[in-house]
Amino acid sequence: MKIEWYPGHMAKAKRQIAEVLPKIDVVIEVLDARLPLSSANPMLEKLRGGKPCIKVLNKSDLADTGITSSWVAYFNQLQGVRAIPVDARNRSAVSKIPALCRRLVPRRGVPGKTLRAMVVGIPNVGKSTLINTLAGKKIARVGDKPAITTCHQQIDLRNGIILSDTPGLLWPHLEDQNAAQRLAVSGAIGENAYDQVEAALSALGWLKEDYPELLGKRYKLPEISGEPLTLLEEIGRRRGCMVSGGEVDHRRAAEILLNELRGGKIGRISLEHPPGKP
Repeated sequence: MKIEWYPGHMAKAKRQIAEVLPKIDVVIEVLDARLPLSSANPMLEKLRGGKPCIKVLNKSDLADTGITSSWVAYFNQLQGVRAIPVDARNRSAVSKIPALCRRLVPRRGVPGKTLRAMVVGIPNVGKSTLINTLAGKKIARVGDKPAITTCHQQIDLRNGIILSDTPGLLWPHLEDQNAAQRLAVSGAIGENAYDQVEAALSALGWLKEDYPELLGKRYKLPEISGEPLTLLEEIGRRRGCMVSGGEVDHRRAAEILLNELRGGKIGRISLEHPPGKP
């Protein structure tokens, strides 16, 4: 099943970003630390041009620490780009972002010269949570479903910085289906756009390759062998996902796996490495 997902308001979001960008000093792009490349919007690079950019690697508390460090180093070598790993709910970590904005645009964010920052990111990556933490109060709507933010708004942080919030933005055609599957596994894509069993099988393939010990420990699997479908069925049996006739309910087993992976219950997991890394 090919994954395609493009809520209609996202076309409007692209126009809004293009209209606001000329007035923006720095772009804050919120990424999922577990899949920074797949959760980056390729259209944004074209839209922002030479604007300085902060790559916020959110959900770093769920990602593999070593791989996240490699991503930070990768982004920091790019011109005009700085990366910072955070848990958007953690005020201490998020509080470093305004200072980073000022370092990228040293002549702004001082009395009489407001620094204007635009916060962008694909749906369900934690953008609204980041904004609320930066503001110190609930301003943006937060939910565990994609596409919560649907209109543009500005937030004055009262520290010389004004944030411009935009709706989640995702490209209209997910041509790289491996990236699409990673987004589905992470929960960034609406459930109606993908097959949960297929997503779970993709996840098991990656877990078997990179995190066999975590997978085995979580589901008490004596060995990590066989095809992903075999592993899914074993997980289903161990979690009581059975139907009449002794068959495994693949969908229920897939839901358990995906929910536990997204919630960090399997362990700290990254789904992709920086370019050039094994």
